[in-house]
Amino acid sequence: MTEVTEVTELSASTPDETPTAGAVPTVTELLGAAVAAVGGSERPGQVTMAEAVAEAVADGTHLLVQAGTGTGKSLGYLVPALAEGERVVVATATLALQRQLIERDLPRTVEALRPLLGRSPEFATLKGRSNYLCLHRLHEGVPQDDDQGLFDPFESAQPTSRLGRDLLRLRTWSQETESGDRDELTPGVSDRAWSQVSVSSRECLGASRCAYGAECFAEAARERAKLAEVVVTNHALLAIDAIEGAPVLPGHEVLIIDEAHELVSRVTGVATGELSPGGVNRAVRRAAKLVDEKVADQLMTSAEAFERLLEVAAPGRLTEIPEDLGYTLAALRDAARAVITALGTTRDKGVADEDAVRKQALASVESVQEVAERIVQGSEHDVVWYEQHDRYGASLRVAPLSVSGLLREKLFTERSVVLTSATLRLGGDFNGVGASLGLAPEGQHGEDFPPWRGIDVGSPFTYRKQGILYVAQHLSPPGREGSRADMLDELAELMEAAGGRTLGLFSSMRAAQAAAEALRGRLDLPILLQGEETLGELIRTFADDARTCLFGTLSLWQGVDVPGPNCQLVVMDRIPFPRPDDPLVSARQKAVEEEGGNGFMAVAATHAALLMAQGAGRLVRTTEDRGVVAVLDPRLAKARYGSFLRASMPDFWQTTDRNQVRRSLAAIDAAARAAAS
Repeated sequence: MTEVTEVTELSASTPDETPTAGAVPTVTELLGAAVAAVGGSERPGQVTMAEAVAEAVADGTHLLVQAGTGTGKSLGYLVPALAEGERVVVATATLALQRQLIERDLPRTVEALRPLLGRSPEFATLKGRSNYLCLHRLHEGVPQDDDQGLFDPFESAQPTSRLGRDLLRLRTWSQETESGDRDELTPGVSDRAWSQVSVSSRECLGASRCAYGAECFAEAARERAKLAEVVVTNHALLAIDAIEGAPVLPGHEVLIIDEAHELVSRVTGVATGELSPGGVNRAVRRAAKLVDEKVADQLMTSAEAFERLLEVAAPGRLTEIPEDLGYTLAALRDAARAVITALGTTRDKGVADEDAVRKQALASVESVQEVAERIVQGSEHDVVWYEQHDRYGASLRVAPLSVSGLLREKLFTERSVVLTSATLRLGGDFNGVGASLGLAPEGQHGEDFPPWRGIDVGSPFTYRKQGILYVAQHLSPPGREGSRADMLDELAELMEAAGGRTLGLFSSMRAAQAAAEALRGRLDLPILLQGEETLGELIRTFADDARTCLFGTLSLWQGVDVPGPNCQLVVMDRIPFPRPDDPLVSARQKAVEEEGGNGFMAVAATHAALLMAQGAGRLVRTTEDRGVVAVLDPRLAKARYGSFLRASMPDFWQTTDRNQVRRSLAAIDAAARAAAS
């Protein structure tokens, strides 16, 4: 499970000024000042959003806002939230948006509103403890699984290796940084290097017991955050706050969730537990040097039995826990409990910096014990399955069947909640997303279902004039396995007509690799493939050269922002339904059907609709952009669910005429070439 986190960072204020005498400025007036401060222009959708948010905050009600790309939604919620004067938490799914809010939008907005509000609201970020440099780890060393005590990674790493270079940079940076925030280290370092100088919240000794507590970066940032009026955090912390009841978030009256289409998957991820042989054996090694040999042997024996079971386990869902697995997990749980008890009662002065070594061991063993206990106890609300990963091997996982009840109970109480994204209105309404959040259909509410409303403020783009949605209905439907030669032929012809400028969004990495391999030998166009370089470098290369094409999978469906003529064709190889043998997806579909609903539409189609809406959004990023979204899956035109998926995408002009779309691409390419010459 994701670690509990705490902390914060940042700044933001200047002395308050006395407000100018006169009428209290309206939200529209405040928004105008903020927009001018960031160098933008007023947009009707942004004004509509700001007024709706202001009303929800004032009334203490809940709001879902679909705001298309280019709306300026961050100012659409920041301005009314700041105007109200309540404490606000803003949660995002991505680091990029957190940076935008903290480094650009909030400083400029606060400065612009200061003379109108008569105050300068402070703001901060709230991040996980492992995002901050740990001075204890830096100076005292890292607990090792096999050795007694700690070792100094700076002495052990070869200075010419990548790890050695990263660690030397970290030591230098530690003397310069004021925040200790990993995200401020540019360029970054590997996860392996960072793990040598950071701790999870479970591994942390605590400020009162740590020799470096008084100068701890995480604690200092946490204290600053207590004074902030606006705290920017992430979806994972919201989940931890809801699931564990941990005092992670400061008290607040307004919660704004940006990139809200990601919330359910992020909460599910935090609520998912995993047991793997590697993780269990790591806990054994860490604890063995600190507890009685008999207690350690019990944990080792149960760990070996668990590993043997996983060696012969077939991937898939476990609707019931087999007797041998239940017995093994119970033994593992009980052995872990005994080790936890022993860790709390024994001491060994022969272990250097014993508190740090003991804390790390305890964190590992507690994780094993908690997941084993959860699976042994069993719950109709959990899904358990074996998973096989090509790189990491076998594991046993457990996840909630649904997080809707949790979100309804923990999210929508005692505060006003605003959720916003470019993709919340699926199939023509907000009810699908609302149901995943635990909300009743819009307009219906009762004692257990809070009232809410949804609003689509549109987009500044004229999609029907700027883009074409082309569905290749003449192609053969995609199967689960095997090559799609006709699809590759179609893709090649489209890319040639576009003169490159193609972002290929594939439903699997295997499909992306196969397409790149096949077309690199057929087309005189550079084709980049996700995984061959860092994602940032691939996107920069793609954005810099009109002929270059970029193929990839999930990260590209949502993480590419390339305005202008170098991205004029976005291709989806197939409708991105989840795999039908995905244990969690199939369990969720079955649960909907048992309640009388349509499991496929509620789960699989909704999943695909969100991804297709996000993927299609890669095409038009400014009012000047033109291009084509091509879906090489005839089911979008022919299947009954096709209309639901199309209604979830931007309102492009639609066609199935392959000749028309080639002529359009050629014309767009010619116009881009002429403009560049």
